[in-house]
Amino acid sequence: QVQLVESGGGLVQAGSSLRLSCAASGRNGRTLSNNAVGWFRQAPGKRREYIASISYNGRTQYAESVQGRFAISRDRTKNTVFLQMNSLEPEDTATYYCAVARTAYSGSDTSLYQYWGQGTQLTVSS
Repeated sequence: QVQLVESGGGLVQAGSSLRLSCAASGRNGRTLSNNAVGWFRQAPGKRREYIASISYNGRTQYAESVQGRFAISRDRTKNTVFLQMNSLEPEDTATYYCAVARTAYSGSDTSLYQYWGQGTQLTVSS
């Protein structure tokens, strides 16, 4: 089993920056370092939305809505994945989730992901 814990959310003003963290633990916690990891978000009344992902080989992918503003990275020594968010907008307000994929290579489909965290809330005020 893998337990994922997101942290770093909060209330910020538009234009601010924030970094989210996703740490893994558990018997198979190393899968966060060995498999692809994605970030998703869900706003009230909306479907869960793909944000970014990083494959085992470091290749990153982003949703168009965050391209150029967000950056995903991984620290294998800490078994943690980060999401750096810059130029935040009120439309970024949502609960943010990290997820570990079943394989080494990532994508935007939620069915690719096996383990999910509980989420961290981000609110961006205008």
